[in-house]
Amino acid sequence: WMYLIERLIYLKLVHPSRRSKAMQEWQLRADKQSWSSRQIHDDLLGALRMGLDSGFPTIRMFIAICPLLGLLGTVTGMIEVFDVMMQLGAGSPKAMASGISKAILSTVAGMVGAISGLLAQSVLLRMCEREKRSLESTLSF
Repeated sequence: WMYLIERLIYLKLVHPSRRSKAMQEWQLRADKQSWSSRQIHDDLLGALRMGLDSGFPTIRMFIAICPLLGLLGTVTGMIEVFDVMMQLGAGSPKAMASGISKAILSTVAGMVGAISGLLAQSVLLRMCEREKRSLESTLSF
């Protein structure tokens, strides 16, 4: 979630100032039709796009890891249940309840993290794509 919050802060606070600097730099150019001007234009757009796109591969990786961590907690909880069963037998449900609770809670936590992360990532990606389209129309030749 920290990466998602960082991306939101970048999009709302940092990117607008970088965008205005790039637009000001482009507007101050007298020559906007030469090859070198087109390269500068592409460089300005590329830097802004790269700023918008950065961090999303890491966010995707963390979202993919969330269910796996939940599964790891599930396995750990079930090992605890089997350990209790080995020591006390299957006739002690109270002793097994702790391991089962740990298994279920970790599964739920992994799924909640992954699902909420996917939703937040989807919203941020849409916001970034909208901003990229806006950049293309604003910083035109």
